[in-house]
Amino acid sequence: MFLTTFVFSQNTISIKGKILEKNTQVPLESATVYLTSVKDSTVIDYTITDKNGSFKMETRKINKPVFLKVSYIGYQSFKQELESMVESKDFGILRLEENANNLNEVIVKSEAPPIRIKKDTLEFNASSFKVRPDSNVETLLKQLPGVEIDSDGKITVNGKEVNQVLVNGKPFFDKDGKIALQSLPSDIINKVQISDTKTKKEELTKQAATSNNASINLTIDEDKNKGLFGKFMGGYGSDKRYESSALLNYFKNKRKVSVLASANNINSTGFSMDEVFDNMGGGRNVAYFYNSDGSYGIGNMRFGGNKGITRSSMVGVNYADEWVKNLDSNGSYFYTNANSSNTNKTSQINFLPTGNFTTSSISRTNEDRYGHNLNTIFERKIDSTGVIEFTSKFQKSNSKYGSSSTQSSVGENEDLLNEASSETFDENDRTNFSNNINFNKAFRRKGRNINIYVSNDNTNEKVNSLNRSTSIFYQNAAPADIRDQKINNRNIRDVYDGEVQFMEPIIDSLQVSVGVYIKRDTSIEERQSFDYDGTTQAYTSFNSELSNFTKSTVKMICPKSGFSIQKKKYSLSMTGGTNIVQFENTSNYLGNEFLLNKEYFFPYAQANFNYELAKSKHIWFNYDYQVNMPRANQLLPVENIANPLNTFVGNPDIDLIKNHSIYLNFNNFDYATRTGYTIYGGGDFYDSQVVSSTVFDANGKRTTTYENVAGTVESWFGGHWNKTFKKETHTYKVNFGIQNNYTKSKGFTNGEPFEADAIQFTPRVGFTYEYGELLTINPTYNVSFNNTTYKNYIIESTSNVLHRFNLQTTTYWPKKWVFGNDFGYTYNSNIADGFKKDFYLWNTSLAYSFYNKKFTAKVKVYDLLDQNQSNSRTITPTTIRDEENIVLKRYVMFSLTYKIEKFAGKEKPSRGGRFMMH
Repeated sequence: MFLTTFVFSQNTISIKGKILEKNTQVPLESATVYLTSVKDSTVIDYTITDKNGSFKMETRKINKPVFLKVSYIGYQSFKQELESMVESKDFGILRLEENANNLNEVIVKSEAPPIRIKKDTLEFNASSFKVRPDSNVETLLKQLPGVEIDSDGKITVNGKEVNQVLVNGKPFFDKDGKIALQSLPSDIINKVQISDTKTKKEELTKQAATSNNASINLTIDEDKNKGLFGKFMGGYGSDKRYESSALLNYFKNKRKVSVLASANNINSTGFSMDEVFDNMGGGRNVAYFYNSDGSYGIGNMRFGGNKGITRSSMVGVNYADEWVKNLDSNGSYFYTNANSSNTNKTSQINFLPTGNFTTSSISRTNEDRYGHNLNTIFERKIDSTGVIEFTSKFQKSNSKYGSSSTQSSVGENEDLLNEASSETFDENDRTNFSNNINFNKAFRRKGRNINIYVSNDNTNEKVNSLNRSTSIFYQNAAPADIRDQKINNRNIRDVYDGEVQFMEPIIDSLQVSVGVYIKRDTSIEERQSFDYDGTTQAYTSFNSELSNFTKSTVKMICPKSGFSIQKKKYSLSMTGGTNIVQFENTSNYLGNEFLLNKEYFFPYAQANFNYELAKSKHIWFNYDYQVNMPRANQLLPVENIANPLNTFVGNPDIDLIKNHSIYLNFNNFDYATRTGYTIYGGGDFYDSQVVSSTVFDANGKRTTTYENVAGTVESWFGGHWNKTFKKETHTYKVNFGIQNNYTKSKGFTNGEPFEADAIQFTPRVGFTYEYGELLTINPTYNVSFNNTTYKNYIIESTSNVLHRFNLQTTTYWPKKWVFGNDFGYTYNSNIADGFKKDFYLWNTSLAYSFYNKKFTAKVKVYDLLDQNQSNSRTITPTTIRDEENIVLKRYVMFSLTYKIEKFAGKEKPSRGGRFMMH
């Protein structure tokens, strides 16, 4: 690498200059300066001017005619032809003239600059960033400067997390963009537009975004917006493993129809179109699928992730069109089903002020899930000043869950406290229906708006359970608890809310607002239990002790007012008001009715501040004062003995949950040097928090109620840095990050208060090397240090260290061949005896494309070393939990992929001449 760097330095030149506005001589910041080939307009290199209008570009020597071009929004482009670029050159001052028709600027497509920095949008020209012909949109995003995708699939742009991905301004199956990024080919993308994520109200009223998230919009190439394209893949392997997926898209201007289908038994959602591993998980395909609990899914469907073995299938359709003028419509439908089976082994240490006890358990589960998801969006432009949007979601799911488990608890002296065994079967039927109507009317005076929205969210859930359990207690001659019951649960929640807000400009940059927010939230929980009756041979004996009815209603009204200031360099908004709440709770238990009604008056406050130090350097601050209601079961003094090992009782004297939420972010990305960094921090600081207060008897049986504590904290802080170097066909990307978490928890155990201070420190480092289109090497490493210290516990502290190393390599040689490897190593330093501390996971794939790359044959091996496992340690203020689940083990898979791409009735030509730039 050092030798290569030395050789590169001998073949590098530097060009520099300064860009000014022609008439005023004002420096133009963030103008795009770039070199293109005269022969075919291929982008060779580019840079961005700084706040002084200066630019400096280090590039390779060029022995052919090139254009030096300068582009800036609202100004006529500059172009100068050069016979060659073989030595460094200072272009001095270059002046741009304002475009006479800048509001309707027309740019020749072939001369679009690689990057444009507009007022609130960062725009990349996709054709300027070279990726392989078979790459998906995710691969294209990885090539864009300032865009980072970490090992968990989280996308950040200049330090801002992306929470929305759209295609031509519309959702593609869902706004989270998982399917679009994984399945759409990069070759159809024209522009990648990145902006701050706005709420619908902010979007319609043209207010500045109050969130610190980013939104990505993918625009389709005009000549690719008419055609048919997609992929079909099927594979079969050892141990009866199989996978199949299909995605077919038909685009015709504003009409877009997409159909997606998959089936597999390898723990995958099935919509990944990864060119190396298809749907195989465990390596680079972890991105976008998995949640913190190891599950993954679409909408309200979860597929189990790395806990157990999942067999799943799905079919979905997405439709977008403009049926009539000024009426945009978008809709999607999914049907999903999945079966998951798992064996779980757990060892949990429970902390007490006077000693500890350990609970060990083994459970075997099997679950079948079915779901229907329907989403629609209609947006109607009434006239040039009025817009109304209607969104609707319908979800219908059914699941059948069976479990058999055993557990036992022992004290510090290995004395047996309790043993339990159980068999359960649950059938769950859930329906959710929600709507949102958002109307905005702009008046003649700029900045004067009225915005109205109303919404409903209705959920109806029925759970029928069969429970057979035996709990034996060995201390104090306590009687055994034996149950054979059928339980019918009904859970209903209806939420209706709405807001009216009027905005009035005082001056061009200052706007005030007044409004009122109303909400009604009703929850009903009903439980009916029936014991098995030997006489009738059926579950007909009503058990009043395990039956109850609870209803809770929150009625809220919040008048509020605020102001916003929007300047060229900064924006500030503040809103405040008073929440007036009526909280009504009712419970019926053992024939006794409990009523608990409370009225509250508490403040509402929110503030956002964003300061632009430079075009790509920002400070963002957010503050929220939040007050939330405790749950009805935390308030009502009703005994819940559904769990034979843990009884719950509410506390009518607990107070509201009050906390201050603060977040601060500083981000900077220098497009000229391809270097960026972000520093952030934030947390929730509680004036009042509801926590559990648990008393253990001699048998380890719990009785839990609730108390208020103050002074608890949940905070996070960290940062990351990245830089890209490019010399000739060699590209190097380096990134480093640190994530820290600090939590102060309080609670009560056996009547004694305790405190726990938990610190998690997680540095990570990554490196990527690309040799043209032939080789990619990507090693990453992170280590997580966890330490928790206690007050008023028998132990003073506990700690754990988790190491993760991953190496991804991909070679594209010989021609038509792709060889990929994902190798990972995980080491858990302090897991309990009986749990393996470390494991390796190595996946490998070999692919060959033929018949003009329409077909691709692959052989893939998952867990080549047969080492995969799922062991984890979780530390909480009151427990240390070690857990093991079954996972997929080694298998080999053979697959065949067929690709169809026809645009405007013609076979899609390959998109050549792209320039790889980071």
